[in-house]
Amino acid sequence: MTDTEIHDGGEATVNTPTRSGFVALIGPTNAGKSTLVNRFVGAKVSIVSHKVQTTRAVMRGIAIHKNAQIVFMDTPGIFKPRRKLDRAMVTSAWGGAKDADIILLLIDSERGLRGDAEAILEALKDVPQPKILVLNKIDRVRHEDLFTLAEKANEFVKFDRTFMISATTGSGCDDIMDYLAETFPEGPWYYPEDQISDLPMRQLAAEITREKLFLRLHQELPYSSHVETESWEERKDGSVRIEQVIYVERDSQKKIVLGKNGDAIKAISTASRKEMSEILEQPVHLFLFVKVRENWGNDPERFREMGLEFPRD
Repeated sequence: MTDTEIHDGGEATVNTPTRSGFVALIGPTNAGKSTLVNRFVGAKVSIVSHKVQTTRAVMRGIAIHKNAQIVFMDTPGIFKPRRKLDRAMVTSAWGGAKDADIILLLIDSERGLRGDAEAILEALKDVPQPKILVLNKIDRVRHEDLFTLAEKANEFVKFDRTFMISATTGSGCDDIMDYLAETFPEGPWYYPEDQISDLPMRQLAAEITREKLFLRLHQELPYSSHVETESWEERKDGSVRIEQVIYVERDSQKKIVLGKNGDAIKAISTASRKEMSEILEQPVHLFLFVKVRENWGNDPERFREMGLEFPRD
């Protein structure tokens, strides 16, 4: 046996004790949490779009850095809830934070503490776990403004460390990984070395289609849409046949998803199938169906499919 092994996160010494821990990424909507998780993991495990509240349940992305296994929990953006789905998402986000070893608060440097960021900082005062502050999108803000923002945030909460990064370019991200790898206590890894997410493939496939749906119809499609994988058949030729249903609340929304002469649904299917094939490393035959289910946002079964707890009023 050799003395060293090479991992994606760098060179890991066999004789060095392993470390592991959970990191909850919390923050306002569209702060870049999903982009950052994908950057840390080195693969796509969480969907990204410009539409707010894209992430609906806690997603876990698993990264290896040096001798540490770092489990990142990508939580829904925290905002003022108005509907049952909103409340379930915010509850999921704070639940993820309470289950973590370290809290990572991600702030959009351009937006600063406007909107929900200040309310999140207030709520963090009562959270006992160690906390680090990460200012994202630093390439869009003057350096002096970044330091002012960091100082203001630290007046609310005593953060153990503050990092300034760009999740898109990767600038500063290695510094966070180094810090986490050194901070976590010694202990066994929670997942196999080659596992990058705890999300079942059926659910990941549904998330991929939901992302393509949002990217294609960002301005037209209401937030109230949902995708479920209804069947998954491994075929003898090495391909997989997947059937998915896109749920909307009204006939008018169904027409938007289908598009003129079916153009929209064809484009969504093509983009989704291509990405699934790359992730699965096998040919994918994808069949999408659009169904109207009125008021699905009050259906407990849909919440269970998303991994959320249905709020009981």
